[in-house]
Amino acid sequence: MAGVGSDNRSGDIRIVVAGDAGTGKTSLVFAASTGHFVPNVPSVLPPAKLPEDMFPTRVPVTVIDTSSRTENRTTLVEELKRADAIVLTYSCDRPPTLDSLTSFWLPELRRLEVTAPVIVAGCRQDTQEEEDPTNLEQVMSPIMQQFPEIETCIQCSAFRVTQVVEVFYFAQKAVLYPAAPLADQEAGTLKPRCIRALKRIFILCDHDRDDALSDVELNDFQIKCFQAPLQPSEISEVKKVVQQQYPGGINDRGLTLAGFLFLQALFIEKGRTETTWTVLRRFGYNNDIRLADDRLPPPFRRHPDQSAELRDDALDFLRKIFFKFDIDGDGSLRTAEVEGLFSTAPANPWNEAPYRDAAEKNVLGGLTLDGFLSTWALMALLDPIRCFEYLIYIGYAGDVSSAIRITRRRLLDRKKQQSDRNVYQCFVFGPKEAGKSTILDSFPGRPSPKEYVPTTTDNHYVVHIVDQPGDTKKALVLREIPEDNAEKFLSSKDALAACDVAIFVYDRSCESSWKRATELLLSVASQGEATGYEVPCLIAAAKDDLDPYPTEIQDSTRVSQDLGIEAPIRISGKLRDVNIFCRIVSVAQHPHLSIPETEAGKSRKQYRQFISRSLKFASVGAAIAFVGLGGVLPLLLSRNVAYDDLKISNWPQKKEKKRKFDVFASLKDIYNGK
Repeated sequence: MAGVGSDNRSGDIRIVVAGDAGTGKTSLVFAASTGHFVPNVPSVLPPAKLPEDMFPTRVPVTVIDTSSRTENRTTLVEELKRADAIVLTYSCDRPPTLDSLTSFWLPELRRLEVTAPVIVAGCRQDTQEEEDPTNLEQVMSPIMQQFPEIETCIQCSAFRVTQVVEVFYFAQKAVLYPAAPLADQEAGTLKPRCIRALKRIFILCDHDRDDALSDVELNDFQIKCFQAPLQPSEISEVKKVVQQQYPGGINDRGLTLAGFLFLQALFIEKGRTETTWTVLRRFGYNNDIRLADDRLPPPFRRHPDQSAELRDDALDFLRKIFFKFDIDGDGSLRTAEVEGLFSTAPANPWNEAPYRDAAEKNVLGGLTLDGFLSTWALMALLDPIRCFEYLIYIGYAGDVSSAIRITRRRLLDRKKQQSDRNVYQCFVFGPKEAGKSTILDSFPGRPSPKEYVPTTTDNHYVVHIVDQPGDTKKALVLREIPEDNAEKFLSSKDALAACDVAIFVYDRSCESSWKRATELLLSVASQGEATGYEVPCLIAAAKDDLDPYPTEIQDSTRVSQDLGIEAPIRISGKLRDVNIFCRIVSVAQHPHLSIPETEAGKSRKQYRQFISRSLKFASVGAAIAFVGLGGVLPLLLSRNVAYDDLKISNWPQKKEKKRKFDVFASLKDIYNGK
């Protein structure tokens, strides 16, 4: 059950050889590239390409010799940073050079933040005394525990040309089949991400879903990964090894998941990392143990004002998955159940911002079905490729076209005066302590902190399902825009492209809060008019349980009337007012009704209307003149008038006619923005 798979790497592998002076670096490189030893070699060799047929992978390898002299320090550092793998040498007959690895070379690689795998090569093995051979494992074991970046230790002799090729084979192998992502060498266990990937592979190979790989399924797995079947005797031998060393790995149906993981751990322990990597790569994993780019769709081509949503096929799949992992049947997914859901993914993506605590949970902290679907809607909105990737991890078998759709442009929605989206995004603006975070917290029914905690990042999101008339449901995403970040945020041309509706929150008991909210509202309105991404806007008068400042009603009424939007919606942080969220969705569905107009915007609109009327008038005049000309031409031609007499330049009042055409052209230029 083994084999060597090809790596998806392209280009040469650069192996840099470094170490103390006189440890045999150059002789090692020369012996590897030529196959023989010479007593006198240059102090430093030029880059040497090893024969491609030297290794079974046939991946090109370039070996870089280096000098440890002080004057060559800069070149050495540059080469170490460019290396795919590093061979550190010491001389078997000079113990201080071995000590130098731990006192200088390995710490120096860490200081330079070089993360390439390291092979330790003990050169001049032929100089060791026969009667006192060095126990390599005993010497190197504590060093490898201290420096886990060391992949392998090996002793060699350039003089006898023994184990020279093996040094560079292990270096190449450390690049193509690195052990570090697979296992914790010190603990002797598989790493969590490796276990998750192997678990998914096991489930994909368990065709009858009986939690075990039968002999037929095990053979299918072998053929898929290594292009060679297993003989019945070989399958029996594999199962026998597992049964003897890990009894829980075999049951009456076949190889269990525990047994499958044990086998892979056994390969890694014996240095057969290429076996496990072959399995992973056959199922589409890259060196980070994530699905490779060629297993995922390319980035979606879309305008900034288009967004991504989950289709019905994906939503139906997610509903089934929800109830499958709701083990206790309480209508929610608790933390352990969510972790179980993502146990075949590289990690639980909802443990990090902006998904953590973004959706509704019940009183016991379980994620409700609405909260579950809402979080997926948020993933699709913010990162559709990653959303589809995680759908694959949890078992979705459809293609991306059946899972995700790109919506119509918001610009067209506003022209058509209607939106057919299922997910709306609302930007929440307002000054500090106005109550923005309180609104966001109340949306999924989460209590707000008793003490004020300012929001400092732009990735504070909440999402929830909003019931609409006609028994329809829409997902609403609220994104808080901190006051300190608002100016920088709005400086981007496409800042408002992803916004379906904006709401401006102010503390109605504080006049300065109102003034700042008005400034933000005017900034957004002006930005929308300037970029074409005009957004419908609402005003929220927060803290309605407090007394308003004296002129609050007059001020808010005047501004809303001047801008042509609704009067402020009054809300209180002490109550969860679902009406405001329904109102936000309603405005997003009919965006043309609540787009504010500034004075500058009104002036531009009036000017465009004037130009449009002028162009229509000029067009009518030109049409009349053309009709008149059509009546004169036959008469002139019938009288055999010379062609030159028909030129406009020879007509009476030619200057007046030319001026009219010039005016007409100028009006067109103005209208077209020239």
